[in-house]
Amino acid sequence: LYGAVSLGVTGMENYSDLSVSAPLADAFKAVGHPFYAGVISFGAAVGLTTVCMILLLGQTRVFFAMSRDGLLPRFFSKTHPRFGTPYRPTILLGVIIAVVAGFTSINELATLVNIGTLFAFVVVALGVIVLRRTRPELHRAFRTPWVPLLPIVSVAASVWLMLNLPAETWLRFGIWMVIGVIIYFVYGRSNSRMAKGR
Repeated sequence: LYGAVSLGVTGMENYSDLSVSAPLADAFKAVGHPFYAGVISFGAAVGLTTVCMILLLGQTRVFFAMSRDGLLPRFFSKTHPRFGTPYRPTILLGVIIAVVAGFTSINELATLVNIGTLFAFVVVALGVIVLRRTRPELHRAFRTPWVPLLPIVSVAASVWLMLNLPAETWLRFGIWMVIGVIIYFVYGRSNSRMAKGR
């Protein structure tokens, strides 16, 4: 779909004349259709808002699950008495994200989100290979085809995209990883349900 849209846009206007920030809208403006450019821009804004909400929703659920498993303090696994949602991590992360977004450029935030998402893809793809060998008896709602070829291709593509990100992004990513490892060894390793089960 992205490829087809790119072909269509570069057919409307030369790629060197397209802006990086809004190429699709600019292409429609260039051929004399500003109304469609406005509709596309509005759709992009709605789409970005939806993505932000989904990311925030997902992150709060990750905090909730990690807290329930003992990797984070139990504070994060308390649900709202009426709505049944993990309201504490939702409020905390919402405030932190709002503050960070208010003082950080959109380009820096985008690269940080990109490297984090790509790293998660790498971990999941490697997890598919490892679990297929170490736990073949596990019930799976979906089985990844062509293992290990497809996960290896996924890892290679994700790592390639990560390597094309700026050095500052790698530095920030490294700092966040170090903070995460410290939290794990200081709190999570000894308080996790798995450790207590042993």
